Formats: sequence, C-alpha cells, structure tokens
Amino acid sequence: MTPQMASIACEKICRLAPIIPVLVVDDVANAALLAKALVAGGLPALEVTLRSPAALEAIHIMADVEGGVVGAGTLLTPLDVKNAKAAGAQFGVSPGVTDALLQACEDEDLPLLPGAATASEAMRLLDRGYVIQKFFPAEASGGVAALKAIGGPIPQVRFCPTGGVTLQNAPDYLALANTLCAGGSWVAPKDMVSTGNWTGIEALAREASNLDF
Repeated sequence: MTPQMASIACEKICRLAPIIPVLVVDDVANAALLAKALVAGGLPALEVTLRSPAALEAIHIMADVEGGVVGAGTLLTPLDVKNAKAAGAQFGVSPGVTDALLQACEDEDLPLLPGAATASEAMRLLDRGYVIQKFFPAEASGGVAALKAIGGPIPQVRFCPTGGVTLQNAPDYLALANTLCAGGSWVAPKDMVSTGNWTGIEALAREASNLDF
C-alpha cells in the first residue's frame, strides 16, 4: 500500500465520526460489549492501543463487531504492525514514526495514521506522501493554537489531534480547517468499563458523535 492510498483510507475512517475513541483494553471479556456500546453511540472507528497484554486479542474480538472499524494504536515497531494486521486491525496509529515503521505498514497494507508534533515532522511525512496525520501529543504540543499555526504554511496536511483532547476542548480542534476528527479516551472511562456500564458509555459516545466536524 502506497502512502497516498493509506492517506485515502485514513481520511475515510476519520470522516466516520468526529471522535475516534482511544482505548486501553485490560480485560478481553469487555472487548465486544465495549465496541458495541461505542458503535451504537455513533463512534464506529475504534483505536485499541497496544498498551496492555489483552490488546491484540481485543482487536481480534472487536473486528467482528458489526459496524465497527477497529485499528491498532501505539504502533512502535514492524513487529507491532505484523501482529496488529494478523489480529484483524483495519488501520494503525502511531505516536511518531520511523522509516522502519512506515515501511512495515506499507508492506503489510495497513493504512497508517502517523504521529507528528512539529512542522518538520509533518513535512517529512508529507514528503513521503502522508497527507493525513495524527497531531500528538496535542495539548502538550501547543494545542489548538499550535495546530492552527501548522496549518498556515502546510495546508495540504489534515490531522487527527490526540492527547489531552476532551469533550470541552474538542469543538475548538474540530473547528480548525486542518482537523478531520479528534482522538479521545473520555468516551470509555475505566470505571465504566470495569463495572460494565455500557449504557453510560453509549451515552458518552452519542454525545461525542453529535459534535460538529
């Protein structure tokens, strides 16, 4: 898969809803119900981060949930890419990039939403053909003002800001011309997941899905 094709695929995913839930799944027993609640609430694109031993199995389970588009987050190495693709991930997300990681995603035909935090990083990815990128860590990198500033000289690139994005500041990000959607973890609080409050999670997802973008 070429970087251009990856960007086309990622743009379609980013346009599914204003928010992509960023998920840490600790117990695979919750995977299907969590995915169903988020999809029912209007958030079909799900990023399962590879930050727990249960992540790959959770991706495998969530890939079977009707209406969901499941991706693997926190991709760091070519092995992460291979494992994510084998588990059924339909896209990948990374906090930053290396040449090896980009090549692995291209070789495995896994659309990648690559992370960039600066103009130089965004330009390097643009030079390779990636016009859809993740702005991370968004708040720590200057937030809305920084992302707007990057958009001035580099309007070709559009972003999914992630990292510190909340229900309160998401509208400010989504109002930017160079923002397609945003990534957020608030739609699946750990306490609600651990207690099985799927109705509550669905309500949070619906609230997020109604944000303008």
